[in-house]
Amino acid sequence: MSEAFSLATETTVAYQGEPGAYSHLACQHTFPDWNAVHCASFNQALQMVEEGKAKYAMIPVENSTAGRVEEIYRELKHTQLYVVQEHFEPINHCLIGPKGMQLEEVTRIGSHPQALAQCDGNIRALGATNVAMYDTAGAAKHLAQTKATGLAVISSELAASLYGLDILRSHFNDVAGNTTRFLVFAKQHKLPDFMPDERYITSFLFTVRNLPAALYKAMGGFATNGINMLKLESYMVNGKFTATQFYVDVEAHYQSSSMQAALDELRFFSEEIRILGTYVADPYRNQ
Repeated sequence: MSEAFSLATETTVAYQGEPGAYSHLACQHTFPDWNAVHCASFNQALQMVEEGKAKYAMIPVENSTAGRVEEIYRELKHTQLYVVQEHFEPINHCLIGPKGMQLEEVTRIGSHPQALAQCDGNIRALGATNVAMYDTAGAAKHLAQTKATGLAVISSELAASLYGLDILRSHFNDVAGNTTRFLVFAKQHKLPDFMPDERYITSFLFTVRNLPAALYKAMGGFATNGINMLKLESYMVNGKFTATQFYVDVEAHYQSSSMQAALDELRFFSEEIRILGTYVADPYRNQ
């Protein structure tokens, strides 16, 4: 039994949300032959990997329209997992209603706050009221179960099919090209072989020392070594305004000489550095 469980784990990826969520779609597109397991929260999806019940966790971190997915940055400091891959998922938000519902009958629109933000202009144009829900696919599941009068939801085409609902309007998101970036988390990390012509992303956390201009000086090594910084996020540590932790994505391989030189300078101005992983840049970045 334990051997069979281990073999199943090697082809299992966990995600947050109900079946039909965009994280579910990202799992299907990245690991098409794997078993995708849904979880109630990001924490539960990450825990499945930490406990050896899944090989990977597929976690959204930012959206091209609504910005960062704030919840995951709170989880990063509580997990020892590594980032091994990134995936960009085009998002086609659909406005979905019960069978037979007409667009003019919609008075309320429910979904995850991120999806509501990404469709804010179209919601306003319909004169509908926002209803925040915990998950896009969960909103579709709730609608299928309750058939609440006047309620439509924003979810995926897959969710509409899974829960037997009608698509009232496809491409309901305000901005064309709406895309979510996902990171794949694993319990173990093996550095990809460094190929000079390949694009790599290295993700890491660091806590800056409480000194004047410490952040400016800490980041200076990346500029002087010609490393492109793709993302810099900050958040408080332990509720204190004097300690700030940063999440960073840079375009470099951890083992490159320029990256090592930049990290040497970063260490001088930082209290703690934690490398989350180095992985090949998704081809989407070339578009």
